[in-house]
Amino acid sequence: MTRYEGLEGRLVTVDEALQRIQSGSRIFLGSGCAEPQTLVHGLCRQAERLRDIEVCSLLTLGTADYVNERFLGHFRHNAFFIGSNVRDAVREGRADYTPIFLSEIPELFRSGQRRVDVALIQVAPPNQHGHCNFGIHLDIQRTAVACADLVIAEINPNMPRTRGNAAIPSSEIDLFVETSSPILELPSPEPDEIAMEIGMHAARLIDDGSCLQLGIGTIPNAVARFLDDRHDLGLHTEMFSDGVLGLLENGNITNKQKTVNPGHSVTSFVMGTRRLYDYVDQNPDIEFWPSDFVNDPRVISQNSKVAAINSALQVDLTGQVCADSLGYSFYSGIGGQVDFVRGAAMSAGGKPIIALPSTARRGAVSRIVPHLDEGAGVVTSRGDVHYVVTEYGVAYLHGKTIRERALALVDIAHPDFRAELRRFIHEKHYASMSAEKLQYVFDAYPHDWVRTHRFGDEELTIRPLKPDDSAKLRDLFYSHTMETIYHRYFTVKKELTPGEALHLCSVNYRRRMAFGVLAGEGENERLVAVARYDLDPRSNLAETAVVVGESHRRLGIASTLLTQLCEYAQGKGIDGITASILPGNHAMVQVHRALGHTIRWDPENRRYHVLYRFGSDREPVADSAKAGAPPIPSVSA
Repeated sequence: MTRYEGLEGRLVTVDEALQRIQSGSRIFLGSGCAEPQTLVHGLCRQAERLRDIEVCSLLTLGTADYVNERFLGHFRHNAFFIGSNVRDAVREGRADYTPIFLSEIPELFRSGQRRVDVALIQVAPPNQHGHCNFGIHLDIQRTAVACADLVIAEINPNMPRTRGNAAIPSSEIDLFVETSSPILELPSPEPDEIAMEIGMHAARLIDDGSCLQLGIGTIPNAVARFLDDRHDLGLHTEMFSDGVLGLLENGNITNKQKTVNPGHSVTSFVMGTRRLYDYVDQNPDIEFWPSDFVNDPRVISQNSKVAAINSALQVDLTGQVCADSLGYSFYSGIGGQVDFVRGAAMSAGGKPIIALPSTARRGAVSRIVPHLDEGAGVVTSRGDVHYVVTEYGVAYLHGKTIRERALALVDIAHPDFRAELRRFIHEKHYASMSAEKLQYVFDAYPHDWVRTHRFGDEELTIRPLKPDDSAKLRDLFYSHTMETIYHRYFTVKKELTPGEALHLCSVNYRRRMAFGVLAGEGENERLVAVARYDLDPRSNLAETAVVVGESHRRLGIASTLLTQLCEYAQGKGIDGITASILPGNHAMVQVHRALGHTIRWDPENRRYHVLYRFGSDREPVADSAKAGAPPIPSVSA
């Protein structure tokens, strides 16, 4: 009697089990850190008797001797996701790559398009009910096992037992071999400074109650570090690693607001250290489900506020994302990126995020490129992409024109490559400005003047305007009443053309400057107020103009904007500000009055004239009544 009750007659040696495999078979290998290493080594020992074997798998981490040249004609590997252990073989033509969405791989097996003759897997020992367990990797393995004619499993007591759909009756497994090898581990690298910057920018997009998809690597780990003040996060992700443990252990992830499997974190596999494996072992709060459920965009979208973080190798100026190849050289795979990008996009309040360093090869090449390299494949299309994040900030692309996309992406590219990108924008007529003007605008952008302020119950961002804000400025213009337009432009102006808006947003950050107040983010980001100045070089005084949208008045925005504008102008060596205000614009008169600016009535032009010189004592407000003007009203700013 074996020490595993119920397995009598099926518990055999490795060589005995693998003798059942015949030439011409297609073999499925268990995934990732759950790769059945003992069976893989045994398979390679029997290579001489086998011909024309296809070995297919998702990403694996163990040794992959079956791709060695000496096994040509015996084994040929087919990767659904390319790992470092088979990358050279794929590049050299000794192995294959099948590009496919992770959610669709199980249907390949079920339909017979990619039949499975043999499945080699690793499982936890059977429990008292005779059920083994897939442990840390469920992904596509359950379907592969269900479709296989022969299933051989390593029994390993080191494999965690996980909840959800990970149990498998031992009766579904034909042969067993014993092993006690440590489960493969993949320690998480420590995020460097660039990854931390990316993580900070991406985390700003994630609100309380968001449902997370975080993969593996330094960037997802960095994002997680900036979420330790969030509440009631959810987790629905194809995989996660040690970087998420802190959020789980500290109670940031509660899954209370999820629709799909509420109260439980949902994944299809994990890859990390033994600490992670011990955490998921028998943990009722973590559920493992197959990839065609976890990665189904229709399932993903049922959760609200899905924040999906994925990476890329290149993003071109139109928003096309390459994530699986370097030119003609295949590097990784499609994986679950498109599944989650589309699922998050369909989710109420969802945010699909592509996060990547701005450069590669130690800064030698840009990842934001004029066009994808020859041979590079589009994984996420320009129609699917929403947010792109680098260490230089966030670009929101969805629903934007090519011009708006290109300008936004240049803004988050590495400074060393922005000139090249701007030249391309000009040469391809993506934007109407000259390359020189584009260069000046982007190089001069004062990033350190981005501020956040709370006005009432809303936190708004005040930042310098840039060319890709022109559409937002036009939206603000068309939201104004005719009275507001008249007070701002001193005429009955009925339209703001794209060219005018681009000019107003293309300031040079010294002689012409503009600050915008923005509410919302991403597709909901909008301008609610603008303050600008134009410098008169003869007097060294800057003429100002301020407009606040009707929905955000009487919150103190105009006063804050003017104060920041004056602080900026003084720092540029400007002596002071002026302004002209029509007599009916009571609110703006009161704003300047409250700030201590001199206000005098100009009887010839019938308007108020404002003057404020920096560095001087606050001057008393002139008594406009003595000048024959309408009295300066007392209106709340």
